[in-house]
Amino acid sequence: MADRGKSNSKNSLLALFFVAILGVMLVPVPSLLLDAMLCLNITSSLLILMAVLNAGRPVEFSTFPSVLLFTALFRLALNVASTRLILLEGDAGDVIKTFGEFVVGGEPLVGIVIFLVLVVIQFIVITKGQGRISEVAARFALDSMPGKQMSIDADLGAGLLTADEARVRRQALTTEMEFYGAMDGAGKFVRGDAIAGLIITGINIVGGLVMGIAFSGMSAGAAFEKYTILTIGDGLVAQIPALLVSTAAGILVTKGASESSLGEEMGDQMLASGRTLRLVAGVLVVIALLPGMPTLLFLGIAGALLAYSSAADAALVRAETEKAAAAAAKEPKPDENQQPVEELLGVDRLGVELGFRLIGLVEPGKHGGLLDHIRALRRQFAQNLGLVVPPIRVRDNVQLEPNTYRITLGGQEVARGTLRAGQYLAMDPSGTAAPIHGIETVEPAFGLPARWIAESDKDRAELLGYTVIDAASVLITHLTESLKKIAGELLSRDDVKSLVDNLKKTSPAVVDELIPSQLTVGQVQRVLAGLLREGVPIRNLQTILEALADACTETKDLRQLTEHVRGRIARTIVEPHLDPVGTLHAAFLDPDLERNLAEALAGNEGAANLPAGFLGRFVDRTAEALSTMARSGRDPVLVTRASLRPFLAEAIAGVIPNAAVLSYQETSPARKVETTQRIAVAG
Repeated sequence: MADRGKSNSKNSLLALFFVAILGVMLVPVPSLLLDAMLCLNITSSLLILMAVLNAGRPVEFSTFPSVLLFTALFRLALNVASTRLILLEGDAGDVIKTFGEFVVGGEPLVGIVIFLVLVVIQFIVITKGQGRISEVAARFALDSMPGKQMSIDADLGAGLLTADEARVRRQALTTEMEFYGAMDGAGKFVRGDAIAGLIITGINIVGGLVMGIAFSGMSAGAAFEKYTILTIGDGLVAQIPALLVSTAAGILVTKGASESSLGEEMGDQMLASGRTLRLVAGVLVVIALLPGMPTLLFLGIAGALLAYSSAADAALVRAETEKAAAAAAKEPKPDENQQPVEELLGVDRLGVELGFRLIGLVEPGKHGGLLDHIRALRRQFAQNLGLVVPPIRVRDNVQLEPNTYRITLGGQEVARGTLRAGQYLAMDPSGTAAPIHGIETVEPAFGLPARWIAESDKDRAELLGYTVIDAASVLITHLTESLKKIAGELLSRDDVKSLVDNLKKTSPAVVDELIPSQLTVGQVQRVLAGLLREGVPIRNLQTILEALADACTETKDLRQLTEHVRGRIARTIVEPHLDPVGTLHAAFLDPDLERNLAEALAGNEGAANLPAGFLGRFVDRTAEALSTMARSGRDPVLVTRASLRPFLAEAIAGVIPNAAVLSYQETSPARKVETTQRIAVAG
């Protein structure tokens, strides 16, 4: 309630400010009050300029377009008030008089020249450039928005972002687009303000001559001198704050996104190199030796640059030393001769090994943060599959190619890829985007054609419709897909013991009934691993253990137990494959084919009863049907008899990526089941 009251009071002040502007335009104000408002105008323009210089990113001053409008209206109101005083009383207060007499030396022609120079600087140089940059920035922000949204969606799908983080990034993207769009329009206020100032000044000079000659009985020379000096003073008082505000607008739209202020950033980039400073000092020394040049002045500046260059070199060496020390402290290298032999027997369950050019991906920053991505990946697997992924050790491997990485399970390689640190992977999801310069490659997780592009081409690629991903995200996506394929191998007996112990805290009855009286931890682990191999979440562990406890009274066969569990958690299995209205689109076997397969597999010899070459033709035909579904945007789902389901799932595993084989019983939670493909095999 306090925050709301504070907000209401600020809105009331803003409304009062607008009323005051209207009053200044309509009601004559005394010269003392006009002096106060002119001082306030100069103060506000300086505040705006300082706020822009200290802003880290342009969108941190998101209200700048509105502030630009308010200040322009305020200056125009002051112009109206000062014009009224100049023409009626021949006096507009001390501020305008001082600007007219002191700044221009009491010479009307000098004042006119200075005023025109200021108007040219603002109108042609600053305002025109700022308007063009705002227009281009607004267009690029709008055109690149779809690509940036796709990048956010890709990070969300890969588990690099939570839903809340993705929502915040989308909101920031929208704010940035709206800011640059508003800045494009706000630049017209500055341009119009400069034109209005020029016109008002001309009107005041002519009006002053008429008032002085016709009504005050002054000579033409005296009237011109008096009213011109006052008018030029008025114009300078208005144009100097306007120049400060328009300069602030130009700085804001030309500043790149960074976390530091403009002064700090420019100082680091212009004065950080001692070599550059010494070169400039040498050029100044040569200029100082030219005849007629102020030798001492140039030599003094050169000496200051030489002195600062030594300090810059020392600061650079100190920064590199501190960085190296921090890196050494983060990864100490123990003496292998003193390492206990027993420690050499350990094998990392999961690991990522990097070539030396990819080590920078581990460090936090724009092109790194690999460890943070891995933490997000482990949270994603726990939330989606109910699987606690073991710690993933990241280390360098000098035996790998410099740009190569590999993913290991128990010390053995399960996947490998190449990256280019500091570059971005650009993929064309539509296949129709214009070509872009880069190094051709293949996206490692899904095998899609792609290109490695430089950071400078990132915005252009997004503008053309490419999905652009940094190197660390490419590795994490590959790691995510690899772990999904080996999820069944990741689950150990100790993992199952931990899961069961955790469940026992809230549901002790089902655990005590099942383990160890009916099944061992190893048998439960094999059932859970079988579910994970087919991408079935084990997060609802209580229901799974209850299903096992019920089925154990009839059979101890692990395959039959797994099928019984699948029937109990059918809703969990089928839900990811339903469309928004709850319909399951699936492929079905031809009835004769299904019956013949069931009869052949029912015998003791199983698959050996099938004709020679039949299984290969069946897998090829099934792969063709499911691939057609995937290309049309459907999940590749095959539905068959419960007795056939395990055999068919094993037969097509690895042949059709992400394919799911369901039994008829498992489709019951779907509101409707539609046949998308009918699979038949000749002979």
